[in-house]
Amino acid sequence: MVRINAVVPVLPPPLRFRVRMSLPRIQFEALLVASRRNILCIDKLFMRMRSRRNWVVVIGLAALAVTGAIVFERFRSAPKPSHQSPAAGRKTETVKSVYEYEVVREYPHDAQAFTQGLIFLDGYFYESTGVTGRSSLRKVRPETGEVIQQRAVNRRDYGEGLTEWRGKLMQLTPRRRGSEPIWHVYTFLEDVSRHFGYNIGWTYDIASFEPRSSFKYRGDGWGLTHDERRLIMSDGSSKLRFLNPESFTELDRLEVFDGGRPLENLNELEFINGKIYANVALQDRIAMIEPDSGDVTGWIDLAGLKSRMPPLPEKPLRAALNGIAYDAEKERLLVTGKLWPKVFEIRLR
Repeated sequence: MVRINAVVPVLPPPLRFRVRMSLPRIQFEALLVASRRNILCIDKLFMRMRSRRNWVVVIGLAALAVTGAIVFERFRSAPKPSHQSPAAGRKTETVKSVYEYEVVREYPHDAQAFTQGLIFLDGYFYESTGVTGRSSLRKVRPETGEVIQQRAVNRRDYGEGLTEWRGKLMQLTPRRRGSEPIWHVYTFLEDVSRHFGYNIGWTYDIASFEPRSSFKYRGDGWGLTHDERRLIMSDGSSKLRFLNPESFTELDRLEVFDGGRPLENLNELEFINGKIYANVALQDRIAMIEPDSGDVTGWIDLAGLKSRMPPLPEKPLRAALNGIAYDAEKERLLVTGKLWPKVFEIRLR
């Protein structure tokens, strides 16, 4: 123990007080002499510190309460499983087609675009790109790869699946991580609610890219497409969700099985000739899914496309197959990937 003695004028004992402070493995005490005025100032300072500490505690408890309520509501009102039977009771699919393909044409593509959604409409690609802080909605000229129109996504959100529904674009923009500290109360609670409750997507005017409205959906959202009457959304699991395109309420869920086992990591989607085509995260193949049963009835293995491009990046972001578009008028299937320098038009055989 170290004692520090200060030389001070001799004052009456009531004006003396002792402050003891402790640090890990070190203790020291100092004898101080102060006036009554200084004592009152110190007391006021301690009162302010206690007040601020109390506010931090209150904010923390409020955040915990909101988080608990959101999580409870999410699981309480989660949709019941669809009519599908459990995996154990399913018959194993023994016959499955693995399609070969030929490359019909190659198109340039922005190698910095982290593609999360891709559609072909009226002679142009419409693309949703990801990564928090640099996500965007784009209109691209296929022949040159030129981005002729672009709108930035909220810097705190992540651009994901994209589709067109009755003349408007619809984009998923989930929030993947919170960027604000706890004492930014509103934004912190917003981050919490987006993580555990509802995420947000946007509809845009297809000509101007001006937002028309926002919509909410539970949990995460990865890929987005539609059939004749419903939106179809993936969330990185083995389940697809069917949504009402006007109210965005969940209508049903479909679990996807490959050979009797759930197929996880379903990503970007496209509805083509009555089947759902799905990228599988970090795989070089596309699954062909029956929308009535959830069975994978075919695969398109596109690993060979990598040989037609320069070496793809692994860090800090990993390039991967992700992007399916279909030109219904000319029956063209087009594929690309995150950070890929090309879009490929392929023909199955």
